[in-house]
Amino acid sequence: MKKIIVPVDFSKHSEYALEAASILAKKYDSEVLALHMLELSNALISDSDGNRQAEAVFFLKLAEQKFTDFLDKPYLKDVKVTPIVKHFKVFSEVNDVAKEHNADLIVMGSHGSSGIKEVFIGSNTEKVVRHSDIPVLVVKYNPILMDFENVVLACDFSKEAIKPYINANALFSKLGATLHLVYVNLPGSGFKSSTEMEVRVADFLKIADGHTDHMENVHYVSDYSIEAGILNFASTKGADLIAVATHGRKGLAHFFEGSISEDIANHSTLPVMTFKI
Repeated sequence: MKKIIVPVDFSKHSEYALEAASILAKKYDSEVLALHMLELSNALISDSDGNRQAEAVFFLKLAEQKFTDFLDKPYLKDVKVTPIVKHFKVFSEVNDVAKEHNADLIVMGSHGSSGIKEVFIGSNTEKVVRHSDIPVLVVKYNPILMDFENVVLACDFSKEAIKPYINANALFSKLGATLHLVYVNLPGSGFKSSTEMEVRVADFLKIADGHTDHMENVHYVSDYSIEAGILNFASTKGADLIAVATHGRKGLAHFFEGSISEDIANHSTLPVMTFKI
């Protein structure tokens, strides 16, 4: 975890994300790339009128000054912070910045609001999550601890879940965290018996890990919704973080039958980390 991107919109939630990133940066000797997305219309930028160009320069300078003030935080002391101001129109470009800088993680607040609505884009967590090829950590509150000792990964043990599981397992192994895989059994035609699940999990782990040594960290819970099952299990386990798989541009993993990742991010008080399928 050498480089961490934090999209900044000057809201309290992006400040939470910045502080969370600073804790991780100090722990893992990482660099924080603070990214501010400035939206200026193409007409304003390309207009040959001198007054319009001056207006564009004014807004750019205003953003840079506000950004400098925003990054003047005591918790950023001894953290390498690189401010980046970009002219963006779509949130997918956050992923472009991540690729350009070979970043390992994006940290965002979940209900960011824009500063000056006409000029500054607010952090749209869902859209960034959908376009990101790297994990996105979503924090909701002022971070106290970023010690991820117990992590719950929602998994349906399908072929599509292999890649996010491998990536999550690799990351959390490096962080020294215990990864608990949880499958939520719902009532109805999709319900599976314990025997059916054990066979499915064994096949999954043989492909993903080459062995079944992690069977002891696999859990099956029954509930009336995927979201409720994950949140209830995370609470029972005393989890520090919930991890979920995302499905890119098509929305979030279809095996959750809807936008369960957004639902979890909205309702969980825990940090949530997403991994691309």
